[in-house]
Amino acid sequence: MDIIVRRALPGEYGTLGEITAQAYLGDGLLDFGEGDGYLVHLRDVARRAAAAEVLVAVDRDATVLGGVTYVPSAGNAMAELARPGEAEIRMLAVAPRARGRGAGEALVRACVDRARATEGCVRVVLSTQRTMRAAHRIYERLGFVRTPERDWNPVPELDDILLLTYELTL
Repeated sequence: MDIIVRRALPGEYGTLGEITAQAYLGDGLLDFGEGDGYLVHLRDVARRAAAAEVLVAVDRDATVLGGVTYVPSAGNAMAELARPGEAEIRMLAVAPRARGRGAGEALVRACVDRARATEGCVRVVLSTQRTMRAAHRIYERLGFVRTPERDWNPVPELDDILLLTYELTL
């Protein structure tokens, strides 16, 4: 399958938002299912694109297969984990019908390439959930390593949520 990674077009924001929301819901990644407040953020691609770079993977027919938010630096409105000199990858999602075809890896590679091309960027970081094992395999295959000392809880009032962290030194 030919996969092209490029910036998301405004006309694709709705499609990508729904792919992202459905990926998180379908994979059981939201503690409150359809009632989870994070769904609003997953679907709001326009907000992400205003603050960071939203990339899509498309096939040769321009069908959106998945997407990712690339946060170029710490201090960016979309940064949660990045420190100075670090870029961050957020909200990686691939439509179920496109999984296993390389779209996720292509999106992560595109983020790494952008980070390498950014002066002063020395590392790419990301957060992930324990159950996102397919994503973990992509990260590890591309040279990311676990950084348990940076693991964190985005909802401190819920003790059972812990995001795992990875980094890639450039």
